[in-house]
Amino acid sequence: MAALDSLRDGRRVVFGSSCISGDEEEEEDSLVVILSVLAQNGQLGLSFYDCKDSSLHCMADTPDNYELPLLARVIQEVNPHVIITSAKQEHCMTRFLQQLGSNSENRPEVVTYPYVDFGLEVSKQRLLSANLPFLPAFISEKDKMSYLSSCVSFDSPLMLRTVGALLKCLDRRRVGVELEDSSVKVPILQFHTYTLKGIVCIDKDAYSVLQIFKSEQHPSVYKLHSGEKEGLSLYGILNRCKCKFGSKLLRQWFLRPTQDMAMLRRRQEVIRFFTLPENSIVLSTLQTSLRSISNIPNLLRRMSLSHTKVTKWQSLYKTLYSAVCIRDTVRQLPQSIQLFLDISEGFSDDLHYIASLINRVVDFEASIAENRFTIKPNVDPEIDEKKRRMMGLSDFLTDVARQELEHLDPRIPSCCVIYIPLIGFLLSVPRLPSMVAKEDFEMEGLEFMFLSEDRLHYRSKRTKKLDNILGDLHCDIRDMETGVMTQLQNTILKKSASLCKASAVRAVLSCVCCQLLPELRVPGQSQDHHWPQLIWQEYLPKTDVPAKEAEIGLVDGIFTRMQSRESVSVGLSTFMIDVNQMAQALNSSTGNSLVLIDEFGKGTNTVDGLSLLAASISHWMRKAAGDLPHVLLATNFHSLLQLELLPSSGLLSLLTLETAVDGDELVFLYQLKEGICQSSYAANIATLAGLPASLVQRGVEVSELYRTGRSIQRIDKASSDEQKNRCRSVVEKFMSLDLEDKDLDLLHFMKEELLPSAGELLNRS
Repeated sequence: MAALDSLRDGRRVVFGSSCISGDEEEEEDSLVVILSVLAQNGQLGLSFYDCKDSSLHCMADTPDNYELPLLARVIQEVNPHVIITSAKQEHCMTRFLQQLGSNSENRPEVVTYPYVDFGLEVSKQRLLSANLPFLPAFISEKDKMSYLSSCVSFDSPLMLRTVGALLKCLDRRRVGVELEDSSVKVPILQFHTYTLKGIVCIDKDAYSVLQIFKSEQHPSVYKLHSGEKEGLSLYGILNRCKCKFGSKLLRQWFLRPTQDMAMLRRRQEVIRFFTLPENSIVLSTLQTSLRSISNIPNLLRRMSLSHTKVTKWQSLYKTLYSAVCIRDTVRQLPQSIQLFLDISEGFSDDLHYIASLINRVVDFEASIAENRFTIKPNVDPEIDEKKRRMMGLSDFLTDVARQELEHLDPRIPSCCVIYIPLIGFLLSVPRLPSMVAKEDFEMEGLEFMFLSEDRLHYRSKRTKKLDNILGDLHCDIRDMETGVMTQLQNTILKKSASLCKASAVRAVLSCVCCQLLPELRVPGQSQDHHWPQLIWQEYLPKTDVPAKEAEIGLVDGIFTRMQSRESVSVGLSTFMIDVNQMAQALNSSTGNSLVLIDEFGKGTNTVDGLSLLAASISHWMRKAAGDLPHVLLATNFHSLLQLELLPSSGLLSLLTLETAVDGDELVFLYQLKEGICQSSYAANIATLAGLPASLVQRGVEVSELYRTGRSIQRIDKASSDEQKNRCRSVVEKFMSLDLEDKDLDLLHFMKEELLPSAGELLNRS
C-alpha cells in the first residue's frame, strides 16, 4: 500500500529502492528509455524518449481496457528504465504500476508529477520551446508549430500531454547534457510515430476517407448535445455483436489491425465452421447466450469498491449462467478449432461454482422488492431466526397495542405499536381535536416523541421493554446480510482471474460470430469448399514511396505489400508495382485465386493505362473455365465500356455502389447494384474533403465547359465585356474634355481621372 499512497500523494516511487522527492534532480548515466503515459476514460496516450539517438517517439491515443494490456505490450517492447505518470490517475493505472513494481525482474523507476504538469496548453508550450537543432534558429513560432503538427498528432490530447511531462523530466535530469551550461536543453534530433509490432498503423485521415468510423449526433433530443452514435460506416455495418464488450473489442480490431497471420487464420476457421448450414442451430444458440452476457471486468470493479447493486448481482448471475451454457455447447464442437479449445479450457469450473453459489445465497425476488441485497433461507441460521421473529412481530405487536389501549385516556379510540428502524418500537395514537398546542400532547406514563400525519408517537414502558428484548431487528438483519454479501464478493473476487479470462475469450467469440451474415451460409456448401489462403509477403521497391506499408493486392492467396522507411500513411497513397510483380499477377493466378485490382494505371498515360487494363482482363477471360481466377476490379476507366474494349461474355458482371445525393451532400449506401457509375461525383467528394466552395464551383464550371467543347475564360483577367466597357468610358472622358479651357490641368486629368499609368509616363517625359 505504500506504493499506492505514494502515487496518490504525488511523490516519486522507486520500486526496490528508497523513495525520493519528485522535485529533486538525479543523474542517471544508465538511462536508455524514458516513458511518459496517461490513461483516462478507456484511452491510453504515451510517448517516450530514446537517449541512444535523442529521438522522441509518440503513439496516438488508443483505446485500452481496465487491465491495460496495451500498455503492458508497450512496456515489454520498449523496456523503459523510467515511467512518468500523473499523481492524479485512475485506479487502473495505480493497480497496474503496483503489479509492475512487484515484478522482481527489470523493475522500472516510476516518477509521478503533479497533474498540472500534464496540462495540454503547458505541453504545447514546452514542445514549442524544445531544443530542435535541425530547425533554423530564425524560424517563426507559427512555422515551428506547423512543422511540429506534421510530426506530432495534435489530435491526440493524451499523448500530447505526456510529451509535455516527458520534456519536463528530460530538462530536470539533464539527459545527455549534464556537462553543458544550464541554458542548454536536452536535444530532440528525431520524431517518430510509434506502432506496436505486428500492428498496421492507419492515420485518422485514412479512417475518415475510408469511412471506417463515422460519429453522428444522437437523434434523441435528450442526448442531442452530449450523445453520439455510429453513423453509416464500415464498422457500423459489420458490428452485429450481441453484447457491448464484443462491440468494443471489434472496434479495437478496426483501430489496431493485426498482421499476425496465425490469429487471422484462427478467426477464419471459426467463420468457416459456422457458415456451414448444418451448424446454423449451434450458431443461433451461441448468439442467444451472448446477448445475456454483461461486462464482467466492470462488475468485478464495482464489487471491489462495494458498489454492487441488486441489478448488478442479477447481471452477474445471468452472465455466468450464459457462460456455462456457451461452454457446454462449445465442448460438443470440434476441439481442433483453437477458439473452441480456448473456450472449453478457459471456461473453468469456477464459473459453474460461482453461479451455483449466487443462486444458493441471493434471494433475487426479495432483493428486488426491498431494493437491497437479501439472502435466501437456510444460508445463515441466526439471520433466519431474526427474520422469523420479524415475521411474527405483527401479531405480537397487535396484542401489545391491545394492552396499551386499556391504560390510555378513554377519549383515544384506538392505537397501534409500530417498529421504525434506528428508532425502535413506538406507540402510535390518533391526534384528538382538542390537542392543539404541544402541551396538549403530554400523557401520563408516556414519553412524547414526534407528530406525523396527525398521529402522535410515544414511548411507553412496554415499547422500551420491546427495545431491550428484541433490539433493532431490522438493522441487525441488514448488517448481517451485508456481511454475507461481503463474504460472497470476496469469494468471487478470488476467482476474478478465471472470470476475466473467460470474458476475453467470449468477446472474441462475439466478434467472430457477428461477421457471419446470413447470406454467407450457402446451401449445399461442403467442408471441401475452397477458402482463401492468407500468406503475408513483403516487397521492398527499388524506388522510394511516401508510406511505410500498404496492401496492393492478393494473388493466389498471397498478400503483397510495399514497404519503405518513410512514415506510415496507409490508404492515402498510390503505389507503383514493377513489371515482374504485374507479370506474377497475370501468370501465377489460377482458378483458386482471388485477384483484387484498384487504381490500375494510376500515374501512367491514360491511353497506356487503359490499354494495359483491357489487355490484362482479356488475357484472363481467354483462359479455360477451370483456370479463370476470381477478379474484382475497381476502376475509373469508363472508356473500357464506352469504347467496347472488353469481349462480350457471361462471365463479366458490371456492378456499382449505390449512392444518394441529398442536396449537395453525397451519401454512400454501401449497396451493390447492377450497372455502371454514371458520374465520378468529383465535386461532392471534393466538398466532403473540405475544399472551399468557390474552388469546387469553379471546377464544376470548367468541367462543364470542357465537356461541351466551349472556350474556358481565365478568371484572373477581365472579360471582353469588361474591356469594352472600360474603353467606352475612356472615350467618353476624352470627348467631354475641353482642350480650349485655360484652367484645364491636362497632367492631372491623365494621372488621376483617366489612366494613372499614362499620367506617370507624361510626368516622366
